[in-house]
Amino acid sequence: MAPPVLTLKNVGIFYGIETLFSGIDLALQENDQLCLVGRNGSGKSTLMKVIAGLIEPDEGERFVRPGVHLAYLEQEPDFSGFKTIGDYVAQGLAADEQDAAHKVEAILASLSLTPTLDPAHLSGGELRRSALARTLIGDPEVLLLDEPTNHLDLPTIEWLENYLKSYRGAFILISHDRAFLTHLTRACLWLEGEELKRHNKGFADFERWSEAEFDRVEEERRKLDAFIRREVSWAHKGTTARRKKNMGRLRRLYALRDERRNQILRVGKASLGVDVGQASGTLVIEASHASVQYPGTDKPIIRDFSTRVMRGDKVGIVGPNGSGKTTLLNLLTGKLAPSSGMVRLGTNLSMLTIDQKRADLDPDTSLWETLCEGGGDQVMVRGAPVHVMTYLKDFLFLESQARQPVKSLSGGERNRLLLAKALAKPSNFMVLDEPTNDLDMETLDLLQDLLFDYEGTVLLVSHDRDFLDRVVTSTIVLDGSGDAIEYAGGYTDMLAQRQGTPFGAKETGSDARKKDKGAKAPKDKKSPTKLSYKHEHRAKELARDLPEQEALVAKLEAELSTGNLYQSDPDLFAQKAKSLEAARQRLGALEDEWLEIETLREALDQ
Repeated sequence: MAPPVLTLKNVGIFYGIETLFSGIDLALQENDQLCLVGRNGSGKSTLMKVIAGLIEPDEGERFVRPGVHLAYLEQEPDFSGFKTIGDYVAQGLAADEQDAAHKVEAILASLSLTPTLDPAHLSGGELRRSALARTLIGDPEVLLLDEPTNHLDLPTIEWLENYLKSYRGAFILISHDRAFLTHLTRACLWLEGEELKRHNKGFADFERWSEAEFDRVEEERRKLDAFIRREVSWAHKGTTARRKKNMGRLRRLYALRDERRNQILRVGKASLGVDVGQASGTLVIEASHASVQYPGTDKPIIRDFSTRVMRGDKVGIVGPNGSGKTTLLNLLTGKLAPSSGMVRLGTNLSMLTIDQKRADLDPDTSLWETLCEGGGDQVMVRGAPVHVMTYLKDFLFLESQARQPVKSLSGGERNRLLLAKALAKPSNFMVLDEPTNDLDMETLDLLQDLLFDYEGTVLLVSHDRDFLDRVVTSTIVLDGSGDAIEYAGGYTDMLAQRQGTPFGAKETGSDARKKDKGAKAPKDKKSPTKLSYKHEHRAKELARDLPEQEALVAKLEAELSTGNLYQSDPDLFAQKAKSLEAARQRLGALEDEWLEIETLREALDQ
């Protein structure tokens, strides 16, 4: 066997008296395909920088085989000082590289970029693709990729997967994208409790192996606790003479206690929960032949899109960057009016929005102040006061972090704090734009569980295929041409219905419906082909009654939420509250009736 291309021996990093990790040993072979996993704050990115040679360890040694070229993709690349991305990418080549301009153009073209673009005017996804191009252009023998899929759209993620599948060197990946890691890795490095463990199977086996490791450590801890209790009992009962003769045994007891303190403790899980509040109406969103086209453009962003989103639906939105995902999200949530067609929101919606920009966080405010905006030490969570420290611990924050500013947090910790702040509020309609960016896998699992159990409605934009498979009930695909087609199920279900081409060959809406619903049997010649007169008449009545009932609900809600009616006239307040409840029930019944008729109409049109 050839010698390793890179080795770490007894490597450690310390911050004052705190140990980030220590005793790290690693031998990276020529064809290793590894993932580096661990919770946020465990030191994964720091260890990756040590491997890359960007940080000198406080103890231990790093050795790279002579002649081996390493390339490192950091989480937040620095584009300052570069006028074009062509200049930036060219820095990944050796100084004497021939035909550099041609190589830069070729790799940028494969990532749908041009060398003359100014980094200052690019999106997060375009900057990430530029950083990937710089990392890959020099044909390195070792690739070190820290969250390479962040801000990438699905076509680019799949392009990178295919590149790495045919790559002949060694690579180490840090990523929260389970599908990405499952498809690519042959072994796992797990940074946990200051130690680095290796498992010589791919990420698909990581959960089983890590659970077995936790079980093994907990069993060893139980045995050690029992042994310590026996030693303590002996020490207390022993005579003075025995203590003099057996000080060595006492020293062993103290060493055991130190070992017990330093053993790996399984990190507590974040306790995520969300108050659904009052239930929304049965119909949450209705879109009928809705299009969005901006003035002066020759093609629509969204063309002739129709859907019905009912209470409890969880709808995923996927597509390449620039295909209109955010436009569709704004259209369906009422932030953007359609250029043509109709979009109608249901009643009694309490919307919670979490975007990927983390716009709700002030970098100079402490975590404590972020959660307790009105002062004090209590956070209202699901209608009940909770001490801010208890709530922070639920989200895996340490007491020492409570008074630190938000800007001191890692990207994953900021995202977790944003979740903590947002999820304390009641809602029945959750809108999530790339919520998985920078989340560690434990928090990601818990967010998946929360959304699965959430009784409200969810609209979710995500590039995380595994997350979509675990959460959504239907998937809307945008291919960049203006078409938006909805499929039942998650990402994998969508692929099956599209025969494995998520954003390739364009499909018509009728083709998608055939794949979604399967082949229909020929209609019986005697079967009705249109609604009965009774249904048509009732549909016209509902078209009149529904807006009137919605207006009544809105009027009563406004009367109850303004002024001091409760203090000035409690009886009138109770009367109006009772009327509001009756109006909501009446509106729900009308919506159910309308839905039944429209479902029947759609079935007859097939």
